[in-house]
Order: sequence, then C-alpha cells, then structure tokens
Amino acid sequence: MSTKRALVRRPSTRLAEGIVTHIERSPVDVDLALRQWHGYVVALNENGWETIQVAEAPDCPDAVFVEDVLVVYEHVAVVTNPGADARRREIVEAEQAVRALDYSVARIRAPGTLDGGDVLKVGRTIYVGRGGRTNDEGIRQLTEILEPFGAKVVAVPITKALHLKSALTALPNGTIVGWRPIVDEPSFFPRFLAAPEESGAHVVLLGEDRLLIANDCPRSAELYADLGYELVLVDIGEFQKLEGCVTCLSVRLRGPSA
Repeated sequence: MSTKRALVRRPSTRLAEGIVTHIERSPVDVDLALRQWHGYVVALNENGWETIQVAEAPDCPDAVFVEDVLVVYEHVAVVTNPGADARRREIVEAEQAVRALDYSVARIRAPGTLDGGDVLKVGRTIYVGRGGRTNDEGIRQLTEILEPFGAKVVAVPITKALHLKSALTALPNGTIVGWRPIVDEPSFFPRFLAAPEESGAHVVLLGEDRLLIANDCPRSAELYADLGYELVLVDIGEFQKLEGCVTCLSVRLRGPSA
C-alpha cells in the first residue's frame, strides 16, 4: 500500500451556502465545483497519492474543506473543535476515517477551538494561527497533545485572513511562502518569501520537489519553476469563492515518520 495517502471529502450539494468571512460572497456553481474537485483528486492520484474518501456530510456546506477538522502528526490524529459552530457536525465521519487507518485519536475540547487550516507543519515545528477560528485554549491543548512526540508548537497571530494557511504555506526546504498583504508578522519565520499572487502562497507538497498549486497564479508558478520545482496545476476557482485553497481540500498522510 502507498505510504502517501490523502483524505478527501466530496462537496455537498449545499456548497454554495458555505461560510464566507474575509471576502464578498459570489455565486458558486456547484456542478463546476464538483468537476474541479474530481480534477484535484485525479491530480493527487496521478502524483502517487492514494485518496481515501471521508463519508459525505450532505448537510454541511463546508465539509469539503476536510483539512479543518483533522491535524495529523506522526501516528496521532487530532480531531479539532472548529471555531465556527456550524462546522462541528463535520468531525464525526472524519474521526471514523482516521480510526479506520489505525491512528491514535486525540481531541480538542471546548472551550478550546482549533481549525486545521490554522496549522502549518514544517519539520517538527508546528505553526498555529491564533485568530478568528483558533483560540489560545485550542493551541494549549494541541501543544499538550503533540509536544510529547517531539513537536514544537509556535503560535502566530493572524488578523487579516481566515486561516494561517490562507496567508502562507511552506516549500519543501522549509521556506515560508506568503501573500504579504495578509501576513501579520513575517519575522516569526526564519525564512520568508513573498508570493507574487495571493493564491501563489498556497502550495501542497507532493514529493520529489513537486508542488500542487492553483492554476490562476502564473507569476508564482514561474517563481517556483525558477527555484527548481515541478508544478502540478489545478483549477479550484469555485472553492476560492469560499476562501478555500489547495491545502484545505485534503489531509495528507505521509506515513508514521512524516
């Protein structure tokens, strides 16, 4: 079996009702979104990832953003307590999925809140965005869960974006790449590279210096190609209307040592 697995979740027919916080709402074409989601899954499959579907949650418009309900580190899967009340119904099937894969399960409990989109893993450093969806108590609980496994949790303030990974992600060499207008404190990171476009700040590491990025950031694609990375482009335009990006549509599982 592949050591690279990714949890994904089919979009609900109610996707267009998803929560919008930092951008103006615009119409979402649910049929087009489903085609884009299939394209995203195919891109993962074609680049060596076995995709595993979490059971659908038809009454949860945001459930396709499966990354928000799980944080996986080593052999532990942390089931989050999302900061938006409406999203807490999404966690049941996600927990079932990681239990079926023999992960140990821990939970963030109220009054702690945590969204997986606020969690960026760079080696053994875990950056966690403290802002609208994730609070101090959620970060404290995550620290308590992960530090025994050698992780170092670093809280990062976010005030200008929905999630930490709405503003920045990391390249394979550990460099943080971000959209500067919505990054509160670049100085939190040892190495920071400004992306030329907002969606260019969102990368998924596929392995072997290969990056999955959205297809609407040509200058960022050129920058990463110049740095020696091979690019896999996907169209996720309908999900971007709901503040989604390439990271939040899957939970990547790289095996027990990742």
